[in-house]
Amino acid sequence: MWKRIKIYVSRLFDVYCREFKIVLHDEGIMLFFLFLPLAYPVIYSLIYNPEVVRDVKMVVVDHDRSQKSRELVRNIDATEEAWVIGYAADMPEARKAVNSHECYGILEIPDGFGRKLGNGEQANAVMYCEASLLLRYRGFLMATTDVMAAMGAELMSERINEIAPLAATVVDGDLMPIESVAMGNIESGFDSFIMPGVLILILHQCIILATGMAGGAKREYPEKEGLINGRVGSGVITTMLGSMLCYITILFIPTIFLVHYVPLIFAFPMENHIIDILAFLLPMVLACFGVGFCLQGVVKERETVFVIWVVTSLAFLFLSGLTWPRYAMSPFWYFVSDLIPATWGVEGFIRMNTNGATLAQVQSDYIALWILAGAYLVAGYCVQRWVVRPSLVKGYDAYTAVRANSF
Repeated sequence: MWKRIKIYVSRLFDVYCREFKIVLHDEGIMLFFLFLPLAYPVIYSLIYNPEVVRDVKMVVVDHDRSQKSRELVRNIDATEEAWVIGYAADMPEARKAVNSHECYGILEIPDGFGRKLGNGEQANAVMYCEASLLLRYRGFLMATTDVMAAMGAELMSERINEIAPLAATVVDGDLMPIESVAMGNIESGFDSFIMPGVLILILHQCIILATGMAGGAKREYPEKEGLINGRVGSGVITTMLGSMLCYITILFIPTIFLVHYVPLIFAFPMENHIIDILAFLLPMVLACFGVGFCLQGVVKERETVFVIWVVTSLAFLFLSGLTWPRYAMSPFWYFVSDLIPATWGVEGFIRMNTNGATLAQVQSDYIALWILAGAYLVAGYCVQRWVVRPSLVKGYDAYTAVRANSF
């Protein structure tokens, strides 16, 4: 019994060391294992940082030149989102300022704005925004909406006081103040909204693509797989287990950096312990290994992985529910998204790390990940045994024949 265990552990260690040699001598695999989880999250986070835009420049075209129009401009300029840099004589001049990037928005106040407000009529002001960055549009929209609502409430209070002066004692002040607080994203920043999910997608992609590229490297160099007399020395399960242990060893530090230190550096919401996060991500990592082993069945050259990377990256992003909610997807695409480990990983990670959910509160996501892990590892075993192994043996025979003829 102990002798068999010792032999199995020895074979497992041989596979572990052999996989280490393959990974360390392959720049492409190291690119996915190290550069992708270490550099990509930092680059993406810097792109979206700062999370909100403040004091975005705008010009005003005031056709009214009344007290109310000047008050509107002063109030908008006082907000943290907008910065009124000056007035333009007309719209062509204002458009010229926008086209030359001197400003990014135009506030046009029509003639009669102040008169209509004084008569209790509806008065409109038009906001134009350069749409190269939606965060600017969002800032302008919030600034103008808040200012117009506040001015409207003030005018309404003045009219009520004119009609019934004693009513001021009843309606004075805001009886039901509204305060909007975004759960898990206090600053309502774009970076804190999208990057926690992107971090999981990066981990998902780097595991699948690196495992797939390792299969391509073995097919290109079958002599590195440890074949003995045309047969692989270790069993399929032993080879898969040794490979996963090797990959986990290499990915351990990058994964901690990805899911813990990147949110810490960029001040993303962090409401859970790293141990709970790693426990949740374990089945997703195993499922990704299973997908990678299945991918090895079609990856005959290392470069094929880069094509797969380009094709699948956007698809995984859209299907994860980050850019479009999953409940709004058609039944077909909802089913497809259920088959992607990153979908459940993104949902659970955001709930745990952003909103402070416990492992028990993401039980459905956790169970789904374990089911996918089991299914994909079984599928990976089948691909490795009946597709990859015969291909490696055939490639090794061809390599041996070419080497024998060369002598």
